[in-house]
Amino acid sequence: MDKRSFLAAAALGGMALTQPARAAGGAGASPVLLTVSGAIGKGNRGPVDPLLDQMMVKQKVAFTKAHTFDFGQLAGMARTTVKPTLEYDNKRHTLAGPLLADVLKAAGVKADAPVRLAMRAVDGYSPVIALAEARRLGFIVATHMDGKPLALGGLGPLWAVYEPDRFPEIVAKPVSDRFALCPWGVYHIDVQAA
Repeated sequence: MDKRSFLAAAALGGMALTQPARAAGGAGASPVLLTVSGAIGKGNRGPVDPLLDQMMVKQKVAFTKAHTFDFGQLAGMARTTVKPTLEYDNKRHTLAGPLLADVLKAAGVKADAPVRLAMRAVDGYSPVIALAEARRLGFIVATHMDGKPLALGGLGPLWAVYEPDRFPEIVAKPVSDRFALCPWGVYHIDVQAA
């Protein structure tokens, strides 16, 4: 893994990652930003590598196969926008990215699968939500906020998020309580059979 290239690309919000990823680890391959494992299709990578997957190892992530996505692959999917009021400044912002359900479908997860999603952030935070609930709420994998790519060190480069403002039972809560299921800096999703 070329950490300098990864950090440079992440700092640019993935702007340099517009080419589809080549075979994992191949020359010129784009850095992986999201790994989906568990109850998925055939996958496009093997098990956790104790040398190259240091953060996963430290956070006790384990799998035998997974499906990985780089920024270009995620940005190339149909984009959805949500406009939540964020707890950080109490203002509405436009977040854009593919629907979480579409990302999971690309990884081989059936739309009606009775599964739970353990979404893991770079800081280790890992909320769990049922796929059916994530679909109902309209979760996206945000790559952009207010037209700018999300950056590593901020809320990105990816943020699993929805628009609480659309749901009366959720918007009735204090803004600081509306995003407990929304890990910013999400990098791994474990699809668990319910």
